[in-house]
Formats: sequence, structure tokens, C-alpha cells
Amino acid sequence: MAAIAPSGEINGTRRYDAQGKIVAPGLINTHTHLAMTLLRGWAEGVNLQGFLERVWAAEGAIMDGATAKLGTTLGALEALLGGTTTALDMYLFPESTHRGAVEVGLRHIGGPIFFDFPGLDGMQWNERIDFAKKWPTILTEIGGPAVPSYLMPHATYTCSPEHLAEIAEIARETASSIHIHASENENENKEVQEKYGKTPTQILDISGVLGRHTVYGHGVHLTEGDISTLVSRSGAVAHCPGSNLKLASGIADITTYRDRGVKVGLGTDGCSSSNDLDMWSVMRLAAHLISHTEGPERVSASEIFRMATIEGARALGIDESTGSLEVGKSADIIAIDTNAPHLIPIHNLFAQLIFAAGRDDVCDVWVDGEQVIENRRSTRIDFSVLRRDVEERMNALTSLKK
Repeated sequence: MAAIAPSGEINGTRRYDAQGKIVAPGLINTHTHLAMTLLRGWAEGVNLQGFLERVWAAEGAIMDGATAKLGTTLGALEALLGGTTTALDMYLFPESTHRGAVEVGLRHIGGPIFFDFPGLDGMQWNERIDFAKKWPTILTEIGGPAVPSYLMPHATYTCSPEHLAEIAEIARETASSIHIHASENENENKEVQEKYGKTPTQILDISGVLGRHTVYGHGVHLTEGDISTLVSRSGAVAHCPGSNLKLASGIADITTYRDRGVKVGLGTDGCSSSNDLDMWSVMRLAAHLISHTEGPERVSASEIFRMATIEGARALGIDESTGSLEVGKSADIIAIDTNAPHLIPIHNLFAQLIFAAGRDDVCDVWVDGEQVIENRRSTRIDFSVLRRDVEERMNALTSLKK
């Protein structure tokens, strides 16, 4: 953004009529799995363990680079239509998923994923390490909205401390940040504690992972010591209340985290666990949970909106370039149409955004100054073609379910 001034004081090549609209920063989804949009509704009525068993089996049957790209394109379009302009996205086949998201104009932060065991992508450990070293160069070659380099070990129960230390070293060499699932539910903490005698956070600290800019996916069950460690290492938590409630994983105490100095953003998780990529429902649910457990005065609607924008940007380490409407930052902007009965009248703007507005009210979206959604339609791709391609690919999954 080159300048912000009253109407009529800036001459541009194009004018946008925002009469009756709320213009705001684009939303930032700090934890998701966009390719898993293809598995929406696949694993219902199960906890996290049951969910992983069902989803991993389905992924093994249908997922490859082309399918992951297809699912990511679908997910990225859904996200953009709902006003999300940036997403931290963990999945296999990161080059394919990044291309799929960039295709529709999303500011997509992906990265190499790591497991101790060969994943369904067939990559061995040494291949993952070699690929990770090349990742910053690959990002440059693909292009799209500027994003930082991230490395993404799946979790402390799928990556050994030795492998985590190796990832931390590669992160230092490549100036990459790290994203990892951590303390998502009590069973995870128990499993890691029994195996290593330490909490996931202690493992990550000892291995050097927390020596980098690190974002936890979920972080529901952090001990007092974990919180202190995360603060001292400038760590961040992606709060995913919808997914955590649906999978019976628990409720993260984000007010304590924030009070202590942990950076907190909001996330949807993937459609296979939360069923949609609706950051508006995430904001509302986060606010309601705090109101129910601690009282309605504990957090304001404006604070919740900040968690979905500028605080999410801080959590991801990109607040100098996006997350707010300021001169010098990227023009990641959304317009919300208030010409609807449920948005009239407006007595409190932020309360209206959090408790009344929804993703269907987003009418126009810009990422890095380019309008990628115009009047609720993509300017980049033909949705009818995308839908046809998705339905054709999903025939294989439907056959599996039978």
C-alpha cells in the first residue's frame, strides 16, 4: 500500500466503490491442511486417534502430487471466498500444494513435511532433508505472493528428537521457520511423556526446534513450564477451537497464553476435521468459549478480530508485511457487504464482524494488490472446471468407501 488518505485525495488507475461495505485486512489462517478439503466429512464421530486412522487410510488410497494440488486449489478458493488471504498450510507434496494455492492467488505458506517413516509420498528421510535445503529456491521459482520459508515436522510422536534436531539445523541453514503439531490432546502428551520422559515442548526445546521461529498447531495441553518455555523462545500457538472441540481434544487456555506473552493466532485446521475453512466461525467460537469459561468481559470482539489478522501475522512472523492496513504493507484486503438484514444496524463494528457477519458476506478480496475475488467469484479460475476435476478424482474415494 503506497498511501492511505480520504476519498478524492489519491488518484489511481481504478476506483472501487466501497459504499455500504466494511473494508478490512484479510484474515490469516495460522493452521490448516488445504489438500484435505477433498476428505471433508470422511471421518465423522471419532476422536483424534480414530480420525488419523481413517484419514491416513484414505490418503494412502488416493493421494498423490496431482491430487494434493487439486485439493489445495479447492481449499484455497474456499478460503479466499471467505476472506482469508494468508494460510499456513501443512501437507505432503508441498511443491504441488504451493502451486495449487498460488494458482488462485492465496498467500500460501507451505513447506516440506517430515516423518520418521516414509510417507505416502514415498520420500526417505535423506530425501526429505535434501528437499528441505532446496525449498527457499523452489519458493522463488514458483513465485506468487511473497512468503517466508517454513519447515514442517509433523509432531513429536512422528519425529524422533534426533530427527527434530536435524530439522532445526536445516532451519538455521535456510533461515526457515518451523510449524509443528504440539500437545493437541492429552493422549499425545501421555504418549510422548511415556516414551521420552518429557513433554512435547521440552523435546522441541532440547532438540533446538524452539530456537527458531516456531508455530504450534493447536497447543491445547501446555503445562506451566511449557508456557514459560514458549514465551522465552518467542513461540506461537495456532488456536483451532472448532477442530479441537469436534475431535474432543480439549480447549486451549489462550487467554493465559496471551497474558504470559505467547503469540496466538487462529486456525481452522483441515476440512477433514473441521469440515470447512471458515475463519468467521472460528472467531465466533473462540470468543464464545472464552466468554463461557472465563466471562464475557475477558476478551473483546476487537481482540478476537486482531487474533485473526495482525496477531495471526505476528504469530507467523509476517506482521511487517501484512495483517493490517498500513502504508508499506501488502494490500491484502477484504470487503464485507453490509447490505443484508443480519448486518443492520451497526452499533458496534467489531461485535458486528465477530457475532453477526459470516464468510458469505465477503464480496471482494485483494491479495498483494491484485483482486482475486470480485463479486464473490474468482478472477483467476473457472470454478465449474475445478468442480468437474474434483468430482472425477473423488470417484476413486467413493469406491473405497463402498
